[in-house]
Amino acid sequence: MPIIVNVDVMMARRKIGSGELAARIGITPANLSILKNNKAKAVRFSTLEALCKALDCKPGDLLDYEPEKEE
Repeated sequence: MPIIVNVDVMMARRKIGSGELAARIGITPANLSILKNNKAKAVRFSTLEALCKALDCKPGDLLDYEPEKEE
């Protein structure tokens, strides 16, 4: 998938663990893990907003786009 989720990078920069972040934004640690590992098919804007607020960042800090290479 060409959308890359960089939640783990921002978590490291802010020195916050998965359990604490999940509690702050109101999702389960399992769902946060799905986001961190690029397994999510969609992200609610409310979740994205909560992530940005908790990590003091912008959506562009969490999401990146890399086009798939053509064969």
